[in-house]
Amino acid sequence: MWSVLALLLALSGGAMSLDKLNMCMDAKHHKTEPGPEGQLYQQCSPWRDNACCTANTSAEAHDDASYLYNFNWNHCGIMSKECKKHFIQDTCFYECSPHLGPWIQPVDQSWRKERILDVPLCKEDCETWWEDCKNDFTCKTNWHKGWDWSSGINKCPEGSKCSKWTDVFPTPKSMCEEIWSNSYIYTTYTKTSGKCMQLWFTGTNPNKKVAEYYLNNGQQQQSSALSTLLFLAVTSLSVMIH
Repeated sequence: MWSVLALLLALSGGAMSLDKLNMCMDAKHHKTEPGPEGQLYQQCSPWRDNACCTANTSAEAHDDASYLYNFNWNHCGIMSKECKKHFIQDTCFYECSPHLGPWIQPVDQSWRKERILDVPLCKEDCETWWEDCKNDFTCKTNWHKGWDWSSGINKCPEGSKCSKWTDVFPTPKSMCEEIWSNSYIYTTYTKTSGKCMQLWFTGTNPNKKVAEYYLNNGQQQQSSALSTLLFLAVTSLSVMIH
């Protein structure tokens, strides 16, 4: 009986892992399943072979205050082109990536049922993002919440003030981790490590192998815990029988 239970749990765990390697989160604009999108727009085009976003979503990701979220990048003056390109890429990554399964978590929000949490970003992507934005201005550390939406787009809340980027986010780590409520974590891994997710890439999407690496590690830990539980259960049953 115990061997059958262990086999069923192992098989179900393996199926879940395969699903998590190629899935879309349940959010506002995501497709229900990933698939090819031949006409993805500009910075979103690297995901065209397998994407969770539509062509229309990819185009809107490049617009100021687009219908996607009505988000105003220019809440403290005009955001520089150097800085804005990283937020466009961040939006493409969030909307289009089919390999975020290991970090998708349920969330109770009116506009989405799932979010990403603690996605390990490559050192280069986080540091370049911060470097290109360091002369811009903002009024908040967490851009997910706390805005004044009374006009239909986000404005700085009453009592806040626009400050230089480096005063609000003194380090690349603080920016990458705080700006979207820990959607990302800063890592010291480089793009060649195979242990961090890349916002910027060309050619074959490298993030599938990264997701597989984290799923395998998680599966090994789960298997170890399961083995321990099964051992304890069998031992307990043996004691009861004897």
